[in-house]
Amino acid sequence: MPICEICSEDIASEADMKTHLLLSHLENEMHCPFCSLSGVSYDELSFHINTAHVETTNTPSVKARVAHCVPAWTNDREKPRTVTRKEGHWAESLPPGTLSSQTPVPVAESSTDAAVGSVCGTNSATHSPEGRTHSKNTKDRQESLEAHVAIKQKRLSSPRKEKLFPCPMCSLVCQDCFILQEHVELHLQESAMNEGVKQYECPLCSLPFPDAFSLQEHVELHLDNDTDAARGAESSSDLTLARQLQKEEEEQRKRQEAKREAEEFKKLQKQFGMDGSGGYRKQIERNMERAVSRGNMVPAEFHIKRAELMESLATGVDDGKTRTPGLMGALYDYFRREPRDTVHVWLCGETDHYSSSEGDKGWGCGYRNFQMLLSSLHKQEPYNNILSDVPIPNIPRVQALIEEAWKQGVDPAGAAHFNHRLQGTRAWVGSTEIYSLFTSLSVNARVVDFHKPTGQGGTHPCLFDWVKQYFSQSTTQNGRLPPRVVQTSLPPIYLQHQGHSRSVVGLEQKRNGSLCLLLFDPGCPPSEMARLLERDSAAVSAVVRRMRKFPSHLKHQQYQVLVVEGLLTPEQKQRQIVNSRTFRADRIP
Repeated sequence: MPICEICSEDIASEADMKTHLLLSHLENEMHCPFCSLSGVSYDELSFHINTAHVETTNTPSVKARVAHCVPAWTNDREKPRTVTRKEGHWAESLPPGTLSSQTPVPVAESSTDAAVGSVCGTNSATHSPEGRTHSKNTKDRQESLEAHVAIKQKRLSSPRKEKLFPCPMCSLVCQDCFILQEHVELHLQESAMNEGVKQYECPLCSLPFPDAFSLQEHVELHLDNDTDAARGAESSSDLTLARQLQKEEEEQRKRQEAKREAEEFKKLQKQFGMDGSGGYRKQIERNMERAVSRGNMVPAEFHIKRAELMESLATGVDDGKTRTPGLMGALYDYFRREPRDTVHVWLCGETDHYSSSEGDKGWGCGYRNFQMLLSSLHKQEPYNNILSDVPIPNIPRVQALIEEAWKQGVDPAGAAHFNHRLQGTRAWVGSTEIYSLFTSLSVNARVVDFHKPTGQGGTHPCLFDWVKQYFSQSTTQNGRLPPRVVQTSLPPIYLQHQGHSRSVVGLEQKRNGSLCLLLFDPGCPPSEMARLLERDSAAVSAVVRRMRKFPSHLKHQQYQVLVVEGLLTPEQKQRQIVNSRTFRADRIP
């Protein structure tokens, strides 16, 4: 008894085996590659694919997929065929899509066994004896098979009716209600599958997601990107605004700084007499006009003094109205009479005092100290031989002499600072300008810079020691101690600090070892200095007390001194002029 190799069922005969294979296995192998449809014949499956999946089957890959899903015995035909039983004949027809427009073509009549044999791959002409024995049963079963095939074929290839049946869910129009029913069932199956997996669509990009959590994360990414983009745009805008504000603030700061510097420069120009407001002559005339307007001077006196001023300016010689001579001798006599707590006193050579006048008050101290130093050189050898032709000049003449020194090439940096012009201005001069003037006169001058304090409280003890060494260098004779009061032949020392200058004319040493400078101040009026010439010791003591300066009185950050140390030969003068191009003062310490 034959056994089915597919399902292991016992079959009565070979003929029954063929029927069994056709009904139980061959039809069940048919399934749609695009949906869940199965258990139909090849003709039914082909018709289903060409109607329900017509748009999908146009691509080559899909056609290959369909060919793979149908039985192998269909591949030897050029195109799919549907087999129908009509009027006792097997007929071959065109694909199901053309059934309504074409009539089946008759083919050669054959037995059912032959058809089944062709399907099963066996020869119907050769039957086993058991097959012939059960011919009656085979005939019955074949009739049942023919009836089953006829019912299906009738349902799938029913003649076209006048009424068309459109699909309510898509654009397909069917010719048979049964086909439409199967088609709609496919829609329903797909809908059921889609409903089984609920889709969540992104409201921003329409991307579907299987669950709400995934959709939430996706939407949050959208929002984060939008926020980052907004923040980036806002940050870029803020950065641009910040840079613009910073640029505006920088420009405003530069304008304010330039304005402040211009104001400070104007103040400095005014303070140092470089503001173009006039020099010595204009200041005297302005003061006399003010005195006339206040009633302190009559017009006649104004004209007389103005004429005298013009005459003095024309000669270039100081009129001597602020000069006080004979003071060093008076100081020498005073210290000899008043020993008290002083153990040593050193005085410079004879020096006249020159006070500031109405024409240079507030700015002429440097010029007046030069006059004091020059007055001392006029009285000493060997300076008087060279400077005898140079009387004490007035301030405008001193300015002209400094300009002449600049023209000779002395201190070009200092000349550039004043724009090579001093006459007609109220410009302050210091130790370097006096150095230039003496160099042009062939006098050897040296500038020493005490550039920082060397004692407690911002004091300069090194300055006092240096002055003591200057005055005492020629007083020690044969190893014996010098007398208590010594008047040397040395010229006074020009002492400069910020805002003022004075002349050091002597030094005191107290019993406790402390040192004290004796200074001639151009700011002290002639009437005050003249009190040193009086016989009244109290009056002289009062003036000397104002001349004394202890270390605690000199607390400026920096001091410069200028001393005269002989004459210059023409070669030495030329060398000093060249060296002044990179002028540097000696620094102590």
